[in-house]
Amino acid sequence: MDNLTSAPGNGSLCTRDYKITQVLFPLLYTVLFFVGLITNSLAMRIFFQIRSKSNFIIFLKNTVISDLLMILTFPFKILSDAKLGTGPLRAFVCQVTSVIFYFTMYISISFLGLITIDRYQKTTRPFKTSNPNNLLGAKILSVVIWAFMFLLSLPNMILTNRRPSDNVKKCSFLKSEFGLVWHEIVNYICQVIFWINFLIVIVCYTLITKELYKSYVRTRGVGKVPKKKVNIKVFIIIAVFLICFVPFHFARIPYTLSQTRDVFDCSAENTLFYVKESTLWLTSLNACLDPFIYFFLCKSFKNSLMSMLKCSNSASSPTHQNRKKGQDGDDPSEETPM
Repeated sequence: MDNLTSAPGNGSLCTRDYKITQVLFPLLYTVLFFVGLITNSLAMRIFFQIRSKSNFIIFLKNTVISDLLMILTFPFKILSDAKLGTGPLRAFVCQVTSVIFYFTMYISISFLGLITIDRYQKTTRPFKTSNPNNLLGAKILSVVIWAFMFLLSLPNMILTNRRPSDNVKKCSFLKSEFGLVWHEIVNYICQVIFWINFLIVIVCYTLITKELYKSYVRTRGVGKVPKKKVNIKVFIIIAVFLICFVPFHFARIPYTLSQTRDVFDCSAENTLFYVKESTLWLTSLNACLDPFIYFFLCKSFKNSLMSMLKCSNSASSPTHQNRKKGQDGDDPSEETPM
């Protein structure tokens, strides 16, 4: 197979080596697909057994649904990138599964921002319990986020309407003229969504760090080291955010310009393409890292998982009561304290 292909670059033929994207990335996405499908299917099963008694649980449930939807798009990307499909498959990826991929990415980013706010509130008001009005507000907010991202994404599907050919290399080739304009607009809106949530994460975790330091100073020498270790776990959210989403969003604006406008030479276009594909894989990694957030920060999830594992290891063990306790989450503060 010839991995050297031509793509437009500044009005001339631009040679691009697709060996990495045709071999390495399909393998990496295959690993993410199987790991993510197993861990998130298990997380989905557990969360549907846990009552939504706090905003935190509601946001986590939305996140796991978003992650599963993203993971289900991986097989199409794998086949398309590995050149194992025809032009219609590539067109389907551009029109449907790629749109769903980005749709779910920004839903996950939005809910990570909300989870961060919830964790900050848990720091400042650790004994406050959720009331029905707060839970209703969290559910309404969740519906609004899904609806907004759907309405933002739907035109990208509709406006990717040009007839595909077997040698199509870029999704932008399949978009109408207005489709390219809308694609660029959506990219800028998504950039705003990301940077707003990134600012929320930075500000909240700065305040959380300050609060934890105050708590450490107050309890220093009193022997509360175990609690301090638990508190450190909350920083897993900012770690996931920095690893998975920040690199991609630094690369996305110039890459979008390279797709929609003729502003870069061939070498720059190729560099942006490889950087975009590498950082895009990191965003996909988020779907495999989110279950660690559930495990470390949600005690109800952890209790249910441990009960399930005990049941599978020893069917005769009396674990029914433990599982029931983990699933019901009688205390909304069963989330890991800050």
